[in-house]
Amino acid sequence: MVFEGLSEKLAASFKKLRNKGKLSEADVKDAMREVRLALLEADVNYKVAKDFTNQVVEAAVGAKVMESLTPAQMVIKIVNDQLTQLMGGEAVGLANANRPPCVVLMCGLQGSGKTTHSAKLAKMLKHKGHRPLLVACDVYRPAAIEQLRVVGEKAGVPVFEMGTENPVTIAKKAVAHAKDHGNDYVLLDTAGRLHIDAQLMDELQNISQAVSPAEILLVVDSMTGQDAVNVAASFDEMLGITGVILTKLDGDTRGGAALSVRAVTGKPIKFAGMGEKLDDLEVFHPARMASRILGMGDVMSLIEKAEQQIDEKQAEELARKLQEDRFDLNDMLEQFRQIQKMGDIKSMLGMIPGMGKQLKDVDIDPRQFSRIEAIILSMTLAERSKPALINPSRKRRIAAGCGQKVEDVNRLLKQYESMRQMMKQLKRMSKKGGRGFSGFPGMPGMGGFPGGMPPMGGRGRMKF
Repeated sequence: MVFEGLSEKLAASFKKLRNKGKLSEADVKDAMREVRLALLEADVNYKVAKDFTNQVVEAAVGAKVMESLTPAQMVIKIVNDQLTQLMGGEAVGLANANRPPCVVLMCGLQGSGKTTHSAKLAKMLKHKGHRPLLVACDVYRPAAIEQLRVVGEKAGVPVFEMGTENPVTIAKKAVAHAKDHGNDYVLLDTAGRLHIDAQLMDELQNISQAVSPAEILLVVDSMTGQDAVNVAASFDEMLGITGVILTKLDGDTRGGAALSVRAVTGKPIKFAGMGEKLDDLEVFHPARMASRILGMGDVMSLIEKAEQQIDEKQAEELARKLQEDRFDLNDMLEQFRQIQKMGDIKSMLGMIPGMGKQLKDVDIDPRQFSRIEAIILSMTLAERSKPALINPSRKRRIAAGCGQKVEDVNRLLKQYESMRQMMKQLKRMSKKGGRGFSGFPGMPGMGGFPGGMPPMGGRGRMKF
């Protein structure tokens, strides 16, 4: 979960404030002292952490805050606003070239995830209707070109390569190729080094001078903490970066780079890598990230994920089935498959306000979905369409067919019935004018999760 450790420490600090009916200046300063320590433990730059808490104290000790009925909430709002400003205020999108193609130079140290995130960005652009071209300019690292070919194929994006030719020549030929073939974005996957050296910077500067990129994006590993900020400052000084892509932001260790890099370099974080899959790239929204850090969830990002993955025709068909009370196990299976497409389940649920704390000790086993699928696929078409047909002997046959226990089949059927009952309740609520779970448009059957969260056993362990 994003910034889980930092979120917990901030929540503990704010809890002390909430326990006080009225706040004094000393209360606010004590709380901000704890906040500053939490930021430093997350490896936020010391000066950034100090300036941040000083600004919060300055804003929070005003008469309006101290005299309000809920001063603790006002302080949290101020912290939220300051966090948002610290990370840039507004989301900054990718540049558009006046004359296509728009050249994007991807740079970074070796091992930062540059090649993978070049493909992630290319896939995102393709999804938005663009025609990107990936270019293999890393001619030094063994198998770098082959890696780009593989991820390019997975992303459905063409890859331009010229073997071990001079990277400057490759970049120039790639831009010419893009003009001839109608590619509107050219993503240059350049070579990295284990550390910043003159040879690396000279080559990047030569490529930049040759093709005049509209964007120079630095890919940095957010889990390296302050090192990530130092790398960003060095690249910016020598190359003039236009933005940053933070990778592994779904991890928790030393994630303070996200809170420091904008303040130190003045350059925006444009994208965040949130997982290993090619779909796990998000536009970096400072306000949404601040909300996640403070444990308030991020419903907008969850909705956007859903809109990208949910098939509208399937959603409409399911809506009709719900109206006619025809929701069956085939539909339940499809709902689980839709959820799997959206990425890491725990991260997704963590975007729901108030869920982050509940998920702290929950170990969600992604293999559970495969087991659910196996059980349903072991049924006949008639059984899937009419679960009432499944008697004890059929349950034994289904369990044997998928390598599960009869108890597992019973649990699935019970969950299906719970899900079906929830659908009926939503239907009645909508008839009475209630909103139901309208907070998740285009996500039929999901109240944050289809039928609620899957069954758990033991201390937060997903059981199936």
